[in-house]
Parts: sequence; C-alpha cells; structure tokens
Amino acid sequence: MYQIGDFSKITNLTVKALRYYDEQGFLTPSYRAENGYRYYDEGDFKIAQLIVFLRDLDFGIAEIKDVLANCDGEGDLSYFLASKKSMIEQRVNKDKELIKKIEGYIEPKEIVHKPEYKIEIKDIEPVRVACIRFRGAYQDTGRYLGQICRELKGYAQGVPFNCYYDSGYAEVADIEVCVPTNKFINGQGIETKELPGGRAICTVHKGSYDFFNYAYKAVLDYASKNDIEYGLPTREIYHKGPGLMFMGNPNKFVTEIVVPCGIWC
Repeated sequence: MYQIGDFSKITNLTVKALRYYDEQGFLTPSYRAENGYRYYDEGDFKIAQLIVFLRDLDFGIAEIKDVLANCDGEGDLSYFLASKKSMIEQRVNKDKELIKKIEGYIEPKEIVHKPEYKIEIKDIEPVRVACIRFRGAYQDTGRYLGQICRELKGYAQGVPFNCYYDSGYAEVADIEVCVPTNKFINGQGIETKELPGGRAICTVHKGSYDFFNYAYKAVLDYASKNDIEYGLPTREIYHKGPGLMFMGNPNKFVTEIVVPCGIWC
C-alpha cells in the first residue's frame, strides 16, 4: 500500500488534490489508520489514473464524479467521452458565433441612431383568440404559433400577437401566444377565449428586434412623464414579422407594443 506522499508521486496528483478528492468521496483511500493517515492500494491507483485522464480532457469535478459513479469499463467510458465531445462542439460553435458578433463591432460601421417613437393612448377592443399559454424561453413562441396556425387552417381573423405576463425580463417567461379567430378550438394544448379590451399606451417599432428595447423605453418614459399607471400583460402585435418557415427581411418587421393602463374588461 502507498502512503499519501508516495501515492501523490506515482499518480501526479498533489497531496492537496488527493485530500480534496477524499473529502468529495470519489477517491477514498482503501485504508485509513487510527492516526488518520491515508493508505492507497492498486485499485485506488487505477481510479487515480482515470481521474488524471479525465482532467486532461477538461472534465470538471462534477463530471468526473458522474463518470466514476456510472462507468464500469472502457465500453461505458466511450459513451461519456462521446457526450463530452458533443458538449465541446456546442461550446465551440457558440464561441464562433460570439467571435462573429465581436468582429461586427470591431469593423467600422455606420452610427446607429436611436429610433424615434410616436406614443398614443388607444382604446383596444376585446378580441377572441386561439391561444397557448406556456412558461419557457422567448424563442419558443414560434413553435407554439405554428401549432395554432395548423389547427386554425385559414380561420385566423387577424395578425398574431403575444401577451407577456412578467413585469421584467425572465429566463423562464410566462407567455401567451394568440391568434384572433372566429373558430372554436379547445384541445391539443390550445384554448379559445376572449381577451379583454381597454385603454392602452401604444407605439410601433419598425425594423429588426435588435433595438426593440428602445420601444419599451419610450412607452415607459411616456407613462412616467404623464403619471400613467400601467399593468400586465403587455402585448406585442406582429403586423409584419418572421414567417413560420423563414425569417425574412428583419428591416421590414412592424411590431406594435400595447401596454394596458386603466381598467381592462
């Protein structure tokens, strides 16, 4: 058996690392003397070799724990390595996209001027919609819109819009995807109901969504300046937006923002 110092030499793992792995419970010495000294055997050496191998492949502590807990041989190990490879490829692709984005800011470009918005107070009429309310990512809305449109089969009575029930930006958002319709659907996760109308602060954003935040800022600044109380849900009405299959030209997008104020019924 090997004392911790000797085991450190033959495994290229520091004594500090060995103590830490012992505390974490995935490289526990096979024998511990009454005085607390750690002693490692041949089985521990094989585990240490695997840990060194995984560390060289950039496996983190949690990942190493997972492998040690579930790997019974080289056949099992190959599955973990394939999963790690896939994770690295995803990270590389993400980094490449980030590099492109950074390069776009490095290269000289025309100065982008802040959009100007016309703010209006409107009376919004109640509207009957086929809708799906869900909690998830903002980019998931297109999938649910496609589901509704397939069920409506030409019975849409206006452009689609989304209702947002969160007061701020949310990692997991509370969203309702809506399409005005005169057709009744109640199934497949779709509900048909009448949304209330009422007074609202409105503005129109023209162009891509890159500067969409300025439209909301204009609405909220107007409300603050005029002491107008506003509430939820806000609506984004897509008078002209991405198609169900292709993005299209984002410079031609037209989106109306509707922020309720007063009583809606």
